Amino acid sequence: MTKLSRLIRLSLAATLLAAAAGVPGASAADRVLRIGYQKYGTLILLKGKGTLEEKLKPLGVTVRWAEFQFGPPLLEAVNAGAIDFGTTGEAPPIFAQAASDRLAYVANDPASPRGEAILVPKDSPIRTLADLKGKNIAVAKGSNSHYLLVKALEKGGVPYSDVTLSWLAPADARSAFTRGSVDAWSVWDPYYAAAEAAGARVLTDGTGIVENHQFFLTSRDYAKDNEDVLRAVLSELRAVEEWVAKDPAAAAAELAPLVGIPAPLLTTAISRQGLGVQPVTPEVVAAQQRIADTFLKLKLLPKPIVVEDAVLKLKTAEVAK
Repeated sequence: MTKLSRLIRLSLAATLLAAAAGVPGASAADRVLRIGYQKYGTLILLKGKGTLEEKLKPLGVTVRWAEFQFGPPLLEAVNAGAIDFGTTGEAPPIFAQAASDRLAYVANDPASPRGEAILVPKDSPIRTLADLKGKNIAVAKGSNSHYLLVKALEKGGVPYSDVTLSWLAPADARSAFTRGSVDAWSVWDPYYAAAEAAGARVLTDGTGIVENHQFFLTSRDYAKDNEDVLRAVLSELRAVEEWVAKDPAAAAAELAPLVGIPAPLLTTAISRQGLGVQPVTPEVVAAQQRIADTFLKLKLLPKPIVVEDAVLKLKTAEVAK
């Protein structure tokens, strides 16, 4: 078992234990919404503001939060029934759908191709995508930046088999990159912004290579009986994203102590982020299907999937229109 696999399973196990523990003082009749979030983005801001809890009180819903370092373990928790709602980049839902038919897309943010990049040390001899041939590259397996790397190699004419991949979660990848154990690092914001500020050179971002949507996801089982809750969550997320778009400096200042990254770096990251919760359109579904087909062709996906089958066909997304 790889270190990454152990990390995913430990994260999932911890979340399952937390979910099984119950809510102190809550009766069996109470409803609970378990949200998986990452240390960046609008969900963590929503958590900090506490407005969702107030919005859901009239519905008798208690909110519980679980932190994940990146998308794949978060969606494993959705598939396992340990959490009910979360957000990830574009690639993790592909693998999650291949693993289970429980997953459901609820909504997404606009594309943000500038929000992820392939980085190299500032004095690296790597100057073009073609120069990645034969190099060791750090990336989180199954992440949005994994797909960026796949498409960047394709653009540079480098066969996927001609690079060595170090499957590392962001914190471990940052350490490996800093000490020179890898030649390049494919990663998303705010890790990208922090590494760039520390002197890393951008070989390419996602512009012209990937779309990089952020998705909000749930399970079919949860959506079936909790459409009112999902509508409330999307409403509050839309309000938070409108605030971030109007005052990114204030959002960065509020986010900084939560993620341990200076506000100026977060302001840079926010400027590259697509904001505005939207329904999942046929165009977005088609983009996701291209990702699925690409990973299948590389034999990284265990079986073909039809992305459209996982799109929630309820009124939930109407709140984002």
